Amino acid sequence: MTLSNKHDLESEEILKVLREITQTPEMTQRELSSRLGISLGKVNFLVNALIQKGLIKAHNFKNSNNKKVYLYYLTPTGLEEKAKITYRFLKRKMKEYEQLEEQIRLLKKEVGEVGTSSGTEASSGRQL
Repeated sequence: MTLSNKHDLESEEILKVLREITQTPEMTQRELSSRLGISLGKVNFLVNALIQKGLIKAHNFKNSNNKKVYLYYLTPTGLEEKAKITYRFLKRKMKEYEQLEEQIRLLKKEVGEVGTSSGTEASSGRQL
């Protein structure tokens, strides 16, 4: 995996964490791990890094089972960073979408040429 791909993955994971925290601030790291399909250790690492960067804050409180639970919320800086990451993510996905569209167009053209020359497309009766 190249460095830029690794960075993209981490940014995507950070975006997922920020989005989940925005939706459910009282979620435990274990629940966050389960929802995102990321290991608990990685979630812990990401949450602590986001706290150190000042993007999220954690307040602990006691829940009804008498356990310490944290309430996570995005700071103003965190909201701004989430918007920036979302924009970059959208931009990257739009580029991927356009490339995929081009590949599909070329494949359809290729299949059309093969289907026309061998007659297999017309006999199958299926449309792509």
